[in-house]
Amino acid sequence: MRVETIVSTAGVSSPRIIYGTAWKKSDTAHLVEQALTAGFRGIDTACQPKHYHESGVGDGIAACLALGLRREELYLQTKFTAVAGQDPRHLPYDAVAPLAEQVAQSFATSLHNLQTRYLDCLVLHSPLATDALTLEAWRAMERLVDAGGIRQLGISNCYRVEQLESLMSATRINPAIVQNRWYAKNNYDRKIRAFCREHRILYQSFWTLTGNPELLESKAVLAMAKRHRCSPVQVLFRYLTQSGVTPLTGTRSEAHMQEDLSCFNFQLAPEEMAQMHDLTG
Repeated sequence: MRVETIVSTAGVSSPRIIYGTAWKKSDTAHLVEQALTAGFRGIDTACQPKHYHESGVGDGIAACLALGLRREELYLQTKFTAVAGQDPRHLPYDAVAPLAEQVAQSFATSLHNLQTRYLDCLVLHSPLATDALTLEAWRAMERLVDAGGIRQLGISNCYRVEQLESLMSATRINPAIVQNRWYAKNNYDRKIRAFCREHRILYQSFWTLTGNPELLESKAVLAMAKRHRCSPVQVLFRYLTQSGVTPLTGTRSEAHMQEDLSCFNFQLAPEEMAQMHDLTG
C-alpha cells in the first residue's frame, strides 16, 4: 500500500495519514497491530490514561516488530497532558512534582509504554492555563529534544494564532506540528492553517470525519466520489493530503483502514481542489 509522506522543518518524515488511538481501551493493541498490518506507518497516542491506552499501542507495535517491521519505518508521536486533562485516579506522573519534572516523567512513561528508545514527535496536548506555564512545559520538552530522545515537537488544541505567535517568539525549538480539531463549527481552523502554511508548520487534523457529516454528504463530494469511483471519505482525505493537511483516522474497521489508505490511489483535479477549497476554506 503506497502512503505518501511529508517532511517537516525539523527534517522528520511522516506519513500523510496517521492512525489515531484515542478511546480504544482494551482493543488498542489489536487495532494498532491491524492498522500497521494494513499499511499505516504513523501512530498518534498520548500519555493520558483517561482517553488512551498507551501501553496497548506499544504492544501492538511490538507485535508487528516481531514480524519484521522496523522501528525506523514508523512515525510515532505521543503527547504530554497536563494535570487538568488527566484522570486524577490514573496519573502517569507525580501530580505534585514541578511541571518540568512532570514532563520528564511523562516522557519516561511513554518510552516504557511504547517500548521504544525515542519518539518522532512529542506533542503538548493543549496550551496550559497561562502563557508562562505553556512556555515552562515547552522548555522542558526542548530539553528532551536536546538529550536526543525526541526528534521534533508539536502542540495540539491550539486555536488562537496569538498563542502560537507567543510560543514561537519565546522558544528555541519551534513547533513542527499543530494538531487541531478540523470541522465546520470552528470554520475549519482557517486562521491557524494559514499561520501554519506561512511558517512551514505541518497541520494535522482530528475530528475529521465525525465532525463533518454535512461535508461528506454534500453534492460536490458525492459527485467527486462517483467520478473517481471511491467513497466520500476518500475524497475528503485526498483533498486534505493534497492540501498539505495530515488527517488522523481512528477507524476500528479493517475494511475502512484499507479504504482510508487507498485515498492515495487517485488525484483530485485542480478544479475539484478549488471546489473543495470553496467548501472548507
